[in-house]
Amino acid sequence: MGTNRYDIKRGHFKSIEGGKLEELMKETFGTVESKDEKLITDYGAIKHLEVWTEGKTGLWIDIEMDDSPDDKVAMDTISRWNKFLQTATGFNAKERSKRAKAKAKD
Repeated sequence: MGTNRYDIKRGHFKSIEGGKLEELMKETFGTVESKDEKLITDYGAIKHLEVWTEGKTGLWIDIEMDDSPDDKVAMDTISRWNKFLQTATGFNAKERSKRAKAKAKD
């Protein structure tokens, strides 16, 4: 999937500042390593995940996925991934998609 930037909802950064983003990742994916101001983990169909913030407005994510997980692993990973993104950014999947489409037009 590569590296993507996700907008953080205005006023939502307080929910992930300090160690809160790392705690969210631990709750969602299990173990998390902190290296060079980036949070790194793997889980299920996610081979490698790096997350870091850009000021109070952006969340950068570099992700590499496994192409061949079984259905149970894939469904669990997608569910946790969407929950993580919604909690971290303040936007649900529909809102994130709408914002991405609008940015692509610009």
